[in-house]
Amino acid sequence: MEIADNRHYNGQQSPLFTIEEAEKARAFHTKVEGYQPTPLHSLDCLAKEVGVGKILVKDEAHRFDLCAFKMLGGAYAIARLLCDEFKLDINDFDFDKLKNDIPEKMTFATATDGNHGRGVAWAANKLGQNAVVYMPKGAADERVNNIRALGAECIVTDMNYDDTVRLAIKTAEENDWKVVQDTAWEGYTEIPTWIMQGYTTMAAEAVDQMKEQHIDRPTHVFLQAGVGAMAGGVLGYLCDQFGADKLHSVVVEPDQADCIYRSGISEKGDMVNVDGDLATIMVGLACGEPNPIGWPVLRDCSTQFVSCQDSVAALGMRVLGNPLGNDPRVVSGESGAVGAGMLAAVHYHPEREQLMEKLGLNKDSVILLINTEGDTDPVHYREVVWQGKHPTL
Repeated sequence: MEIADNRHYNGQQSPLFTIEEAEKARAFHTKVEGYQPTPLHSLDCLAKEVGVGKILVKDEAHRFDLCAFKMLGGAYAIARLLCDEFKLDINDFDFDKLKNDIPEKMTFATATDGNHGRGVAWAANKLGQNAVVYMPKGAADERVNNIRALGAECIVTDMNYDDTVRLAIKTAEENDWKVVQDTAWEGYTEIPTWIMQGYTTMAAEAVDQMKEQHIDRPTHVFLQAGVGAMAGGVLGYLCDQFGADKLHSVVVEPDQADCIYRSGISEKGDMVNVDGDLATIMVGLACGEPNPIGWPVLRDCSTQFVSCQDSVAALGMRVLGNPLGNDPRVVSGESGAVGAGMLAAVHYHPEREQLMEKLGLNKDSVILLINTEGDTDPVHYREVVWQGKHPTL
């Protein structure tokens, strides 16, 4: 596990991920049938064990019936796209009315490691539209089947994630489909911005839930990153809420796909891509190219970047799934558990005191983690939690 201070921090906050934009997205989500805020668990026994004040886990395994946070971005982006297409106000968006008013079916295309594509397929299904979802090689059968169960076409490629994105874009352009992708490129920034703004709903919920628990603010937030869309959107919102200088923010990635970490330690703070198979169990984070919208937020406002082994995520899955004392059980998938895994790995590390000091952790620290997914690959979840796959010690 490598921990690097951000060489390019300046605390400059983004105008894209403000409290105002987050409330606009949350107002949309509250109108979706079945909406309710996901739990914010307080793991007090774990906090005492590792020597901090509070560990709070925003548990996105309970987001609708999708077991992950990703629909927040995909559904909001599709709604904004349709509002633009049919000259509607997002504040008046109505799933049922629009479903009946769309003259002919549209097709939404995306590439995904699983959860984002499922969110896009879910939103398209809700609106009676078509979705075509591309997945990289090695995609778990469970994730493929979950997407197909929503009526979407799902195509598993023989490429890594970033090349699969390029294939999805090319095919969509050839067929006049609408691309709903959570990363950006030249000429394609509006939809990924909407996706990232959709993600801020969970951060806004967490802030309200902290107030209900009489917690003024977190001192730390650990955010996992693939392309950096979730991390950028959530960090942008939290910095607008509390100020970048009052939040110790740590961005965590798998060492086989650590494009944000490498960008953060680069000499000029430019985006650095990672090539190859991106072979990590954290499939939701197996991305080698930073999101150009998310990266400036992470570059300007993150305190530290972390590159870690798969065993850290596996440790997090076991720790959250087998709680201490009266702590609630949290079922967390590989990408969702890496923040908790990092805390546990630091606790068991022979250089624990030095690492705690480097991360600014002490008995007064209030740490916010986001469990971005549950057991979206149940077979692998049991292999890790029951059978001890990817041992840590």
